[in-house]
Amino acid sequence: MKGTGGQGRARLHWSTLTLTAVLIAALIAAPVLSVFSNVFIGGTSETWSHLADTVLGEFVFNTVVLCIGVGLGVSSIGVTSAWLTTMLDFPGRRFFEWALVLPLAMPAYVMAYVYTDFLQFVGPVQSWLRETFEWRRGDYWFPDVRSVGGSVAMFMFVLYPYVYMIARTAFLERAGGMLEAGRSLGLGPWGSFFRVSLPLARPAVVAGTALALMETLADFGTVSYFGVQTFTTGIYRAWFSLGDRIAAAQLSAALLSFVILVLTLERISRGRARFNNTSRQQILPVRLRLPLPLGLLAAFACFMPLLLGFLLPAGLLLQMAFAEGDAQFGPRFLQLARNSFVLAAVTALIAVLLAVLLAYAARLARSRLPQALNRVVGLGYAVPGSVIAVGVLIPLTRLDNWLAQSWETAFGSNPGLILTGGIAALVYAYLARFLAVALQAVDSSLGKITPSMDDASRSLGFGKWATLARVHMPMLRGSLLTAGLLVFVDVMKELPATLVIRPFNFDTLATQAHTLAADERLAEASTAALIIVAVGLLPMFLISRQILRVRRK
Repeated sequence: MKGTGGQGRARLHWSTLTLTAVLIAALIAAPVLSVFSNVFIGGTSETWSHLADTVLGEFVFNTVVLCIGVGLGVSSIGVTSAWLTTMLDFPGRRFFEWALVLPLAMPAYVMAYVYTDFLQFVGPVQSWLRETFEWRRGDYWFPDVRSVGGSVAMFMFVLYPYVYMIARTAFLERAGGMLEAGRSLGLGPWGSFFRVSLPLARPAVVAGTALALMETLADFGTVSYFGVQTFTTGIYRAWFSLGDRIAAAQLSAALLSFVILVLTLERISRGRARFNNTSRQQILPVRLRLPLPLGLLAAFACFMPLLLGFLLPAGLLLQMAFAEGDAQFGPRFLQLARNSFVLAAVTALIAVLLAVLLAYAARLARSRLPQALNRVVGLGYAVPGSVIAVGVLIPLTRLDNWLAQSWETAFGSNPGLILTGGIAALVYAYLARFLAVALQAVDSSLGKITPSMDDASRSLGFGKWATLARVHMPMLRGSLLTAGLLVFVDVMKELPATLVIRPFNFDTLATQAHTLAADERLAEASTAALIIVAVGLLPMFLISRQILRVRRK
């Protein structure tokens, strides 16, 4: 009887955990489903017809140009820098191995503000040119950074580390033995690169490029500040300027279709190809020592993306912050910082807890349902913040109105907005967007714990929850910290969802920087932007430590 009761309890725990996982996945997927449901229910609005007749073509054109330009840029920079630091030896290689990931700490919209101030007509570059060559307005041509091409450059130098990190790992793990075989067949360094290493790393390069493109599609701050009309700016305009939630939902669905297209192309590009290392022993690549002139050229090739993507904008931010800074620095600025840190901390804590539940449910389940649910949750990171915001606000606004009417009917007073009037809706949107980040970190670490430890724990009389608390959680401590930190930084940088959902008179460092920059108060925006970049450096240092740990000497 005891054995039967134990099995019943085990099934009860398993079913309860699975039910919890299903509920969490449903809540996370609800914003995207809400967007599509409003598209089909709402029909075609007048606003949508107006947008289709006027600017929809521009939205599509600019989005396609951004994707093509950013895709080519990040793949070329990422693959080149990964190959140089992995396969060749040159001055500064060890520094560039970890430093090349630093541009990820720089939000694209922050870099857009900095380079606008640096390259505009009254900025230091053009002022120096006019003073040096005695030019006046109209005597020379200078590229306009506030354009589609400028947007491509911002995204390219900020997002190339996605390709760099994944391609570098592929070169290290797969290229050693294959390169030796290529050299034995008479292939030189360039022949080995194009005919061996690059085909082997192609799935990794495509995956990194897809991540960069999803970040490009999700951006609002950069394209809005540069005046480039895309789907994200159209969603914001339809919601706030035109007050049409149906048109906003339809634009969100169109933007989401671009994201799905990128993911589909990434999956198709892999096809049935498999690139496996059949050697039982991993053969590390033997780095080729370059002559000094070529070594300096390789160092220059690695230094330029680091300079343009991090060192120069960070230096300009520091200069503006210390020279002028935010005139409201003081109690107002501390309030903004507190809002940002509270939102980020609350979201990170909840995200880590939910990630542990989802990952543990997938570990214990005997069916594939929890794993499938985790993949559904993982799609949230691919959905732009503006789409998540629209998908959150539409159902919550209806629920808020229903709650207010019910309260007024029952008690005779109107409580106002309960859900959308505070930060609850904002935290929900962040979770729908960034829970996948925490889940990936927790799930990968939990998968490294051998199942025999679970069996040993049960043999000592511990149940599933006791095993999680007393066995798994101590071993996951580092991964949980990393997961929370990644979500914390993502929330600090998130702009479109915050702009759409934030309560009245509630600002964060990201919205403050955007507002000041939109008013051409770039020097004042530097203080808030600098704090965002400084916080973003924390996970980059963790990634750099990991790169140093697996450094191939």
